[in-house]
Amino acid sequence: MKYSLCFPGQGAQEVGMGRALCEAFPSARDVFAEADDALSMKLTRVIFEGPEEELRRTAVTQPAIMAVSVAAVRALEKELGAQLAPACGAGHSLGEYTALVAAKVLSFRDAVELVHKRGSWMQEAAPEGTGAMAAVIGLGAEDVAAACASVAPSMECQAANFNAPGQVVISGQAKFVEKAVAAAKEKGAKKAVPLNVSAPFHSRLMLPAAEKLKKQFDVYKWSEPMWPIVSNVGASPLSSVREVRQALFEQTYSPVRWADSVARMADDGVSAFLELGPGDVLSGLIKRCRKGLSVMAAGTPEKLEEMAKFLESLTGSK
Repeated sequence: MKYSLCFPGQGAQEVGMGRALCEAFPSARDVFAEADDALSMKLTRVIFEGPEEELRRTAVTQPAIMAVSVAAVRALEKELGAQLAPACGAGHSLGEYTALVAAKVLSFRDAVELVHKRGSWMQEAAPEGTGAMAAVIGLGAEDVAAACASVAPSMECQAANFNAPGQVVISGQAKFVEKAVAAAKEKGAKKAVPLNVSAPFHSRLMLPAAEKLKKQFDVYKWSEPMWPIVSNVGASPLSSVREVRQALFEQTYSPVRWADSVARMADDGVSAFLELGPGDVLSGLIKRCRKGLSVMAAGTPEKLEEMAKFLESLTGSK
């Protein structure tokens, strides 16, 4: 059975996430300690204790979610003895960076510093209040894109996340997002839900952040992926550092094609999707993208033990 390792993005955070991992597994504690040291801040304290307002800050949220996800991977490998050999990996937005850590493309220390900077630059690109995002429910992707184009022909608003059939997130300047929501409802959308985010992610407004990231990439050491990473931008597997870096640059201001990514992996024979990190948002989306897939989410010691047993059943050894 082919399986994929999947990692959540921004929106999966909650105060207290990862605490049980830290208490149960020495390798998880090491991950949180490394994050604190790399960023010269008490990231772990914010993750475990809040306040929620601080955890929601983009520059904090992104390294926080990555830390919890990587802590789960390390515990799965080290304490639970799982031998990870996925057919591929994938992550939603920020989660794509975590997928690269799991595939040994970037060290955790470099990656957590990089996504901290990514979050800061994304926020700087669109000061709080100038941008917005909203999830449009019950309308096809083409109709959502058309609604955005009808009110913002110069890309001040665009479809940003193609999460699952009937769920598309739009992003851009706040006044145009509001108009696009109204246009989507006129086209038959069941509802539109404003997202509690601090910047219009995956829109053209993020181009300044993308340019800064591209320069920052040169600071770090990159290695070839141990397994292909399915790109958010092209919904296709990346197998070289050159491809990875270009995809990460484009991903900053381009739509996340998650539904297409799941379809590509399933078409390539992946039948099990293992989500590692806080919550189970991706698992829900994957189930909506393609019926009949095996989906498992693990962000607690108990769920990780179940996942380790599942992996053991595939390999025949612990």
